[in-house]
This record gives sequence, C-alpha cells and structure tokens, in this order.
Amino acid sequence: MNVLAIGCHPDDIEISCCGTLAKCVKRRDKVTVCHVANGNMGHEIISPEELREIRAKEAQNAGALAGIEVVTLDIGDLLPNGCNVEQRDMVVALIKKVQPDFIITHSPTDYMPDHREVSKLVFDASFAASVPHYGAEGKAAVVPLYYMDNLAGMNFNPTEYVDISEEIELKIKMLECHESQLKWMKDHDKIDFAEFVRTCSRFRGIQCGVQYAEAFCQEMVWPKVLPKRLLP
Repeated sequence: MNVLAIGCHPDDIEISCCGTLAKCVKRRDKVTVCHVANGNMGHEIISPEELREIRAKEAQNAGALAGIEVVTLDIGDLLPNGCNVEQRDMVVALIKKVQPDFIITHSPTDYMPDHREVSKLVFDASFAASVPHYGAEGKAAVVPLYYMDNLAGMNFNPTEYVDISEEIELKIKMLECHESQLKWMKDHDKIDFAEFVRTCSRFRGIQCGVQYAEAFCQEMVWPKVLPKRLLP
C-alpha cells in the first residue's frame, strides 16, 4: 500500500504517528511524510531562515531511520490556511502524485491553529484530488482519512489503536533527530519532550492492553470508509 502522512511542522509526525508509519514500512508499504510548514518560527534565538534549513535536515534524518520519504510544502509557520486555494492545490498535487491508500493528518480538534488549518487543507484536498480535470494531471481515489492523536491526548477520543511496543525506541530516536526543538524545550522550558511523548504512548497502550500504542480517529464520512482495516 501507499501511505501518506501530512503533518504541519517537521516534528509533528514523530510525536503522534511515526511508530505506526514504521510498522507500515515493515509490512512493505511505501510511506511518504509531508510537512506543510517549514518550522521556521519555532525558536527564540535561531533566525527563521537558518531554522528552516536546520529543521528540514532534521526531518530528513528522522525519516531515514525508518525508511520513510520526507517532503515539504515549505510554507512558513503561522501561514497555513485551510481556505487558501493555492495551498490546497499543493496538497492536491501531492495526493495525486503519491496515490495513497489512506491518509493520516491532524485532528480538527487539535490545540494549535496551524494544525487545524492543515487538517482542513487535507480534508478538502483529499476530495479535490479525485477530480481528474482539477489541478495537477490525473486523479486519486477518495481514501480513508485518519486523524492522529492530539498533543497529550487532549480533546481526542480514539477509534483505532496501533500497537507500537516494538517500535517505541525507534519512535523516540526519530523524535530526538529534531534536536533544535527538543534541546530548546529542555534548556528553556524544562520539558523533556522525549519523555513526554513516551509517556503519552504508554498511556494509549494502557487503554488498549499493550505496552505502547498510538491512537487515531477515523473520519467517518462517505465514501471514506472501507470494510477492512488499513492501519497496521
């Protein structure tokens, strides 16, 4: 299968669903991760242009650990806009190129405005990509859409779980590739974000009876629902 995960910032996928994506790679899926925003505003000291380059490299390093292709739409932080036709069409072109069997993205109940805007972009683009004469050449099927967990699980009621007990250490290593973020949060905010993410994975594991898990909520709209499980 072809799997497409579309996050907002370069570390969002590692936080919420990279264990699942690693399992997809293990079953020989082709996995593509796209970051809509480039993360250029995520530091108080490093300049936006320098940080943009750093975070792009960190994202590539993280993806390489799991055999995942990583791409970016390179939109500046705070600029994703679910009603922006040009941005939506960039996502349409991506979906037509990747031809995913299912898509993972942010929940519309997420805490960050940029994440909510990406959620809308993906929902709208996933339909527009099925129209052959719209935008980029060709068309893509209307496929199941899964929302990945919100940060700390707040305001998120899962409908699907994936056991990532065997992938948890890889997940943390991928997250730690985003050194510009984790080091900054530890030094200045006193937050050990790797521990934070491990704890959230443990909590989701407790909910479904395994050591570690990632949680998802499927978008239950016609015709995005199929009578089979696609998540690993």
